[in-house]
Amino acid sequence: MNKRFSSIHHHRMLRVAAATPRASVGDTGTNVRATLELAQRAHEEAVDLVVFPELNITSYAIDDLHLQSAQQDASRNALLAVAEGTRELRPVLLVGAALPRNGRLYNCAVAIARGAILGVVPKTFLPNYREYYEKRWFSSGAGLTGLTIDIGGNSVPFGTDLIFAAADLPHFIFHAEICEDYWSPTPPSTAGALAGALVCCNLSASNVVIGKSRERAMLSAAQSARAVCAYVYSAAGPGESTTDLAWDGQGTVHELGEPLAASTRFALNPELVMADVDCERLLQERLRMGTFGDAATFSGHPETRFRRVTFEHAPDYGDVGLKRAVRRFPFVPDTPERLDEDCYEAFNIQVEGLLKRITATGVKNLVIGVSGGLDSTHALIVAAKALDRLDRPRSDIIGITMPGFATSEGTKDNAWKLMRALGVTAEEIDIRPAARTMLEGLGHPFAKGEPVYDITFENVQAGLRTDYLFRIANQRAGFVVGTGDLSELALGWCTYGVGDHMSHYGVNAGVPKTLIQFLIRWCIATDQYDAETDAVLEAILAQEISPELVPADESGAMQSTESKIGPYPLNDFFAHYVIRHGLAPSKIAFLAWHAWRDMEAGRWPIGYPEAARTAYDIETVKAWLEKFLFRFFQTSQFKRSALPNSPKVSAGGSVSPRGDWRAPSDGTATTWLDELAANGP
Repeated sequence: MNKRFSSIHHHRMLRVAAATPRASVGDTGTNVRATLELAQRAHEEAVDLVVFPELNITSYAIDDLHLQSAQQDASRNALLAVAEGTRELRPVLLVGAALPRNGRLYNCAVAIARGAILGVVPKTFLPNYREYYEKRWFSSGAGLTGLTIDIGGNSVPFGTDLIFAAADLPHFIFHAEICEDYWSPTPPSTAGALAGALVCCNLSASNVVIGKSRERAMLSAAQSARAVCAYVYSAAGPGESTTDLAWDGQGTVHELGEPLAASTRFALNPELVMADVDCERLLQERLRMGTFGDAATFSGHPETRFRRVTFEHAPDYGDVGLKRAVRRFPFVPDTPERLDEDCYEAFNIQVEGLLKRITATGVKNLVIGVSGGLDSTHALIVAAKALDRLDRPRSDIIGITMPGFATSEGTKDNAWKLMRALGVTAEEIDIRPAARTMLEGLGHPFAKGEPVYDITFENVQAGLRTDYLFRIANQRAGFVVGTGDLSELALGWCTYGVGDHMSHYGVNAGVPKTLIQFLIRWCIATDQYDAETDAVLEAILAQEISPELVPADESGAMQSTESKIGPYPLNDFFAHYVIRHGLAPSKIAFLAWHAWRDMEAGRWPIGYPEAARTAYDIETVKAWLEKFLFRFFQTSQFKRSALPNSPKVSAGGSVSPRGDWRAPSDGTATTWLDELAANGP
């Protein structure tokens, strides 16, 4: 395997950590030792950036002791000791110390890298309400820019205008703020992010009261989402003075609003909570989010107001694993609470979209081709729920099953059982006579008794089904409800102009195959229908996915979709990272490898059947990714460019030419395939 492929740095990721040392009450020597111990642990864990609590060098809750010159001298000496003690260590440290400058004392974040003090950022917002008295001891750093401070005879950049950047690792750019700064309406990290920082850090003391941990997590999540960044937060823990307050040592890492890691609160032992943040994902999100660029323009462009302090990080591009949960099913939440909530929203988005189209057009009937497969099943139950909400009879749905040359008795039987259970108007049209006539007209070998099952043979059947549906809709004052899903559209696994591609309204086009399976399970679990319907839905979920256009082979094996185009779980994984995040193929392969390489690599969504669980090695991932890239970028865009209307369902992306995905119909996959070949496994 390509050595660089397995390195997080190669894929523009950083390992960050929130450190919770055992605090003292003003004993700088003890605090230095605690800091160095955690720095050494971080080095051994290949951490790039460690964020310590506010004033961890002195401890926070020492009140007027901050104003003692002996304490101030001890703080300066402690910083030099930390710098010297980490000269051979990999991580960059952000430590907290109170430093005097020109007759004022500042509560500061100090950046240290490989023995050098890079810069000092003073706290901007000083709390002076309820239990807080910071203005008694400290001055605000507001407006202090372009300055320096002397530490141990060295002139070091000082001010609120600093961001720190590795000269040899372009994505390693961070900003520091302190505690109250992100409780303010205008957190300094907002400007830092607009100036280019991808990781925003908060050195905090933050005593604990009931509910405060939720507030901190909310603020960290919100700031990481709003500023399009990763946010590392570290609060003071046990060992601080409890004269009037208590401390829980909360440490968290968030990225784009999502929690990546959290510490054990109230732990007596020092803790280092780590996560790998995806800087490429952050950069791509900023590029596609015009509001982020506008915010910089409207605020005097922070890039012109910040100093960038550079340092050499010297990454070795080694394989250090991945400290980041990668969801195998990015369109499907892996916790019961979120799964239930997201399924509720997804299903009702589909119902609402169809309901509005029904009322807007005033149609008398809905026409759906019901095959007994997943997609048509889901479209049918969505349609049934839409009519329920309109207080219209389900008999206004005309469900038509159209057996062809390879239709199995099982799927045909399920189609009929489902239509009867739902109470729709159920009909059957045998398309084989018409298909034979068309094949004869084409001079196709099958019409002469030869077992030739080519694309023409398949599409004659698919096209006839769609012809019947549209003409029936004309005849009965209705419109055709589309059944094709997002996964099929991403892969181009649909016939141009027929039912899985074309309709009057496509209820499934924003829903990937993996999510459709969970939506049907959710309908069963939440009693959306009756027991008879649920039994049919269970049977349909248990079937192998097949278009059933080619007769079974000599062994009796039916045509298999996934053996042709790849496993839908992998394809949906690829689609998410291509459509939603625009990541490089080698990065997608790296993430898929970590998500799927063994059965224990990641959690399975609640309710995912045991029999369907499998793992994929890197060779399998790469092989199917190559096929996905070719199909997605080169052979199927013309189908997506002509999609009918359909509701966007998932924040994970859609392929609508009017929504998340606009691309030329005559594009090529060369760039993506070349990138994977050059940088992949």
